[in-house]
Amino acid sequence: MKGVGAVETSGRTTIRTAQTTRSWTQAGRTLYLSHGAGEHLRASERIINEVAQGLRSLEDAVAWFSSLEQVEQRAVLHEVVRYSMQAHATVNDARDGLLRSGVKPTMTPAVLIVREPILEQMGKIINLPPGEYVKSFRVLLSTFAVADTRRRETECRGTCRHAWHNLS
Repeated sequence: MKGVGAVETSGRTTIRTAQTTRSWTQAGRTLYLSHGAGEHLRASERIINEVAQGLRSLEDAVAWFSSLEQVEQRAVLHEVVRYSMQAHATVNDARDGLLRSGVKPTMTPAVLIVREPILEQMGKIINLPPGEYVKSFRVLLSTFAVADTRRRETECRGTCRHAWHNLS
């Protein structure tokens, strides 16, 4: 995708803009360049963090996730777990997240997420069969959203320079 405002680097095309958020798809991945964030964000990074910041609905993210191939869905589940680890998610975050997720508390990912140790439980969730991926995504993303909100309000308050925390 070469054209005005596009440069090719390392086999990837980069669009440079300073005024708008633009997206483009190449090799099945959507990338974003966000004004103010200063970094390229993969679609998954942007969508996950937009949900966490209340800029995108969980339902919209679930529709996007459902459109992915199973191998991509599994990769996104891993990504949400990594982000949750970075946000230091707790079982209390998971309990609050579960309430927001829309998943019944008797469903396997819901039962697992509220148990200690949370990282071990998240590992079990991402290893559930593909039929559980959407419920797992809802539970994991909602848990991350709670943990990330807590972290933005405490550790990052007023001084944050993380591109993913400055999407608006």
